[in-house]
Amino acid sequence: MPASEEFAQLTDSFRPELLAHCYRMLGSVHDAEDQVQETLLRAWRSAGDFEGRASLRTWLYRIATNACLRAIENRKRRPLPSGFGAPGEDPRAPLAPASPEVPWLQPIPDALFAPGVADPAATVTKRESVRLALIAALQYLPARQRAVLILRDVLGWRAAEVAALLDTTTTAINSTLQRARTQLDRISPTEDDVYEPTDPRQRGLLGRYVAAFETADVAALMRLLHDDAVLEMPPIPIWFAGREQVGGFLAAHVLGQAGDFRMVPTAANGQFALGVYVRGRDGLHHGYGVQVLTITASRIARITAFIDADLLATFDLPADLAARASR
Repeated sequence: MPASEEFAQLTDSFRPELLAHCYRMLGSVHDAEDQVQETLLRAWRSAGDFEGRASLRTWLYRIATNACLRAIENRKRRPLPSGFGAPGEDPRAPLAPASPEVPWLQPIPDALFAPGVADPAATVTKRESVRLALIAALQYLPARQRAVLILRDVLGWRAAEVAALLDTTTTAINSTLQRARTQLDRISPTEDDVYEPTDPRQRGLLGRYVAAFETADVAALMRLLHDDAVLEMPPIPIWFAGREQVGGFLAAHVLGQAGDFRMVPTAANGQFALGVYVRGRDGLHHGYGVQVLTITASRIARITAFIDADLLATFDLPADLAARASR
């Protein structure tokens, strides 16, 4: 068994991609981090059995994939509210209660899975492979179908490599992949090109969105939305589709007075994102959650508002914001 420091030097460079792989499998950044830790611990303990017939990277992926498959056996899939059924009909009706018992899908900070990647093309590809819409769709696939599709279509492994990893045949892998692709095409929405969080053309749009939200300007915010924009807010199970419905909900239940909300730009799932803070009775802004925005062309197509203040720490954002000087 190698010393822990020596082993860490060999494996630390694989952490970001293993985390992204486990996140695609599990839909939770916290669960993914747990399985990466489990993977590296198992690898360290069994390092003496590594014979070098495969690369270290392949060996780690084998351990990680099987760890995720075991984890899925004991967990429910992680949906978004839009996966539960039809959108809400009355945006001004009393707010549906949260469903904390549902293991909701979680966002992943870009900084965790692609830190310091030198190749811009590789960075874009990696961001595309963790888009919220794709991760949500993957949760509906059976565990082995999910693993095969990720390994073949996302990571680009050959069928023989995946068969060796999963201890099966290439024929079985090809059959499983075909079923997974068919299922994914059926449940995955077709999206226009989604702009990268570094795209300067959309920075102005993001700034206008933040200004509209922070000043409670519903009319200005609605001008930024697609006609068929979607709003969902896990752990609240109801969701809304259509600019008028989304604007009506925000006006009735969210946007009260200017200054109630403050937002801090970040990036999640290869998309624009915002840390969200709400003003408390003490006049300070306290952590509220994270919004992930799907921006296409010149409008916002989807707002996924994760109402979970604990997520802010995952994004290396503060739990609370200091008082802002009046503008």
